[in-house]
Amino acid sequence: MSAASDRAPGLRVPADKRSFLASGLGIALFSSAVFGLSGSFAKALLETGWSPGAAVTARLTGAALILAIPAVPALRGRWHQLRDNWVTILLFGLIGVAACQLFYFNAVARLSVGVALLLEYLAPVIIVLWLWAASRKRPRVLTFGGTLLSLAGLVLVLDLTGAVKIDLVGVFWGMAAAVCLAIYFFITAKENDSLPPIVLASGGLLVGAAVMWLAAATGLLPMAFSTADTKLGPWVTPWWVSLAGLVILATVLAYVSGIMAARALGSKVASFVSLTEVLFAVVWAWLLLGELPGAIQLLGGALIVGGVILVRLDELRGPAPASATTGGPEAPKAASPLEHANDVEPVP
Repeated sequence: MSAASDRAPGLRVPADKRSFLASGLGIALFSSAVFGLSGSFAKALLETGWSPGAAVTARLTGAALILAIPAVPALRGRWHQLRDNWVTILLFGLIGVAACQLFYFNAVARLSVGVALLLEYLAPVIIVLWLWAASRKRPRVLTFGGTLLSLAGLVLVLDLTGAVKIDLVGVFWGMAAAVCLAIYFFITAKENDSLPPIVLASGGLLVGAAVMWLAAATGLLPMAFSTADTKLGPWVTPWWVSLAGLVILATVLAYVSGIMAARALGSKVASFVSLTEVLFAVVWAWLLLGELPGAIQLLGGALIVGGVILVRLDELRGPAPASATTGGPEAPKAASPLEHANDVEPVP
């Protein structure tokens, strides 16, 4: 039953409530817009000689230091929260931040920004397929239809007819990012309200940065930086402009506004609105890099986003009724990773 049906006929929503909802939606869209800039800023650096590892390391280090400023007072001296939640912070930093972003930037180095992000956004479909295989129970109709729609979109995005040449290594990196995203949702499926979201974001970025620097120091991760000018749309700018945009706009402001949106709209609805990031990323890449996926790929992208929307809509409906289960008495079931959306999600 919708919220509207719970109100008596003719009852009007107070103006302050309407403005609250409107501001929450506006913040969520702003968060998606600035998150969508990450691929364009990163690719501008990669095209001048930066390695994906260097771009990710610089992004995480700068953002972690800036977000530490509001994160420390958010703890209010309760440092035990870090000790109590160190596993969550560590896994978020390793998988949701470091691995996810490194794989995404590797994909961006070989594919268009839009295609790389669309591949990563297949994470909900991966979760559905895994749960289906593990439980041997077919998903509900809406989720099943959304999964099939997204898989059909994937075929079009990859353009298997050969009209647009696709780098298979880039596809591998994009799918690896999707797997990391899916794993993150699995390990954080249980709701945890004991750690402020800004602390989780800052701690995860700090862990991710430390892991990247350690991998570079041991020679496992190639690091290449460049001070050559970058090109953004019609402008030629110093390298630090693109880096500052990557750190401040596409990371710090994106995470902070994303947390604000989750608090205003609820984390599930905010994560649903965050799907617009794909659209923003394609537009930014077109304006700043002059790249636009082909017509077939755009159609495939629309199918992927449409499929994920169906999965999200099914998620918002809540858990399946008991009658949907088959055989034997009803047993308690662990919550699906899609039934809880976190205040801080590993968005590229």
